[in-house]
Amino acid sequence: MNQTTHFFNLGYGWLCKHCTAANTEQKHHHHHQHEAHRNNPLPLAKWVEEGELRGLMCPRCGIAEPVSRR
Repeated sequence: MNQTTHFFNLGYGWLCKHCTAANTEQKHHHHHQHEAHRNNPLPLAKWVEEGELRGLMCPRCGIAEPVSRR
């Protein structure tokens, strides 16, 4: 499985599609308040396992998605 609804697999971790798109947008618009943030690589999604929820969560925007890890 290389992709879910909100995340895609880079091989070494998962990245949030929304943040990736937003990050790409930011690179095209040079906003000064985002200048420092622009050059930072995006944080990889974290595996969340709380009760019934097993899935991925983006540490940047907080979006989460249940994913079955096989």
